[in-house]
Amino acid sequence: MGKTISPGRNRRPARTRRGFTENPDGSYATPGRGLEVLDNPLLNKGTAFTPAEREELGLNGLLPAAVETLEEQARRAYTQYLAQPGDLRKNIYLTALQDRNEVLFYRLLSDHLSEMLPVVYDPTIAQAIEGYSHEYRRPQGLYLSVDDAAGIERAFANLGPGPDDVDLIVASDAEEILGIGDWGVGGGAGIAVGKLAVYTAAAGIDPARALAVALDVGTDNERLLNDPFYIGNRHSRVRGRRYDDFIDAYVSAATARFPGAMLHWEDFGPSNARRILERYTGRLPTFNDDMQGTGAIVLAAMLGAARVSGTPMRDQRIVVLGAGTAGIGIADQLRDAMVRDGLDPREATRRIWAVDRQGLLTDDMSGLRDFQAPYARPASEVTGWLRDAREDGIGLAEVVGRVHPTMLLGTSTAHGAFTEEIVRAMAAAVERPVIFPISNPTSRIEAMPEDLIRWTGGRALVTTGIPVAPVTHDGLTHVIGQANNALLYPGLGLGVIVSRARRISDGMLQAAAEAVGSMADVAEGAAPGASLLPPVGDLREVSATVAVAVARQAAAEGLARVDLPDPVQQVQDAMWQPRYRPVRGT
Repeated sequence: MGKTISPGRNRRPARTRRGFTENPDGSYATPGRGLEVLDNPLLNKGTAFTPAEREELGLNGLLPAAVETLEEQARRAYTQYLAQPGDLRKNIYLTALQDRNEVLFYRLLSDHLSEMLPVVYDPTIAQAIEGYSHEYRRPQGLYLSVDDAAGIERAFANLGPGPDDVDLIVASDAEEILGIGDWGVGGGAGIAVGKLAVYTAAAGIDPARALAVALDVGTDNERLLNDPFYIGNRHSRVRGRRYDDFIDAYVSAATARFPGAMLHWEDFGPSNARRILERYTGRLPTFNDDMQGTGAIVLAAMLGAARVSGTPMRDQRIVVLGAGTAGIGIADQLRDAMVRDGLDPREATRRIWAVDRQGLLTDDMSGLRDFQAPYARPASEVTGWLRDAREDGIGLAEVVGRVHPTMLLGTSTAHGAFTEEIVRAMAAAVERPVIFPISNPTSRIEAMPEDLIRWTGGRALVTTGIPVAPVTHDGLTHVIGQANNALLYPGLGLGVIVSRARRISDGMLQAAAEAVGSMADVAEGAAPGASLLPPVGDLREVSATVAVAVARQAAAEGLARVDLPDPVQQVQDAMWQPRYRPVRGT
């Protein structure tokens, strides 16, 4: 396993937070008194305020007499959590807890991370987003409207923090929320807040130095537009030049106000996601998890599969089912890995076959997106290939039969698309077929791991996008790794923050992927059946290891804006911990 890095705290000069000041010794000082203190979730300790703090901050009579520890509060909160009827109510309970006491929320989440991650984020957050307007209680982050683009700078100014007080901003326009599509302002706010919760729980990103932004450009969801409780802009999605100008205004205001912050883009539609990323990548530290994060975590698993199978990256033949933003983003990173392993870019691209709804992408197709075009095969190459009678395209079965891929990747959300016939045909030509059905949730996965292992006689190397139990076949237990982006992006963000990187390079993404892969059991030649990825339960350790690798790579490429004499210790010092600090009055 990779080196465990214990958490710590960075001792910095006094700085202004949201309603209080953090002193060099880690204590907080606030001018607030009474209910004003209790209403600040970053300050509030509830029954953990000491008698001296209660006296100084005007809390006497506003709290019960008992003075409890954080540990006692966390035990009570966990009991309350378990009493909730179903995952959606558990999500609502945790959101309410975060709204009133951030430290207790993150302590509870950290103590039960594997159990609660699917509740605070995917898949339960999709249900919470669908009811966002009906469950709305208080604002979450910043809401920016395309109908008031001129007010973006004023909105940032209203936040209060200064230029050195925010490290990370997660923004979404909510066009493609998980598997549920366009969910307007609630989707943007909900997904950004959920993403930040994972950043903090997994990598210790200080919640007071992170910001969620909902980019409200309207919605094409008729259900929302006709909902009397909907709290976003009531018009269709703005597109084209006006949309681009709005994004430019957001980026300009965000970088002017917080010049060192990393900008994370989440759940943008395919027509916008790649264009936005390419526009800003060379200018500032910016990251799209759907494209880059998914690609990097799949690459991490693929590097492990290459070690197990003995087939180097330059010799892989990869078929991707689902040529959207995620599928092509993964293809890009696999292609780059093949280039690093000795292929020229053109040959590496030709070792990837992309199949979408219309079949195998070919250069005579109309309507190909710009990011799909590099992977379109010459039409002359597939003359004589069997075409699907219903779609008039070349289907997955024909592609697998012709190509004999070493890797089959699923990002199609087409349940059951990896049929027994297709998988057996692949396994007949490849000794250790690599099969990654990473679509989620379970209702959308291309094939279940137990079937893949049975159809290949136990030879398949499998990673999924959902958590699944180990599979036993012929007496051998196969541990199925989950290609969960949470294994990668929190550590990437922490490494960017620690190094103050000017931008996020391909080399930094590669370093992150290799760091994740290094922590899988297969990296140490473990017994057959070992997972290709580390368990999600090790998120804190994985994130620290990834952060060190990313910071070192940033320094090696000359992208770090600070000296990194001891990146291991600097990462340790930067990881925020959910513990109560002394609070004093001013």
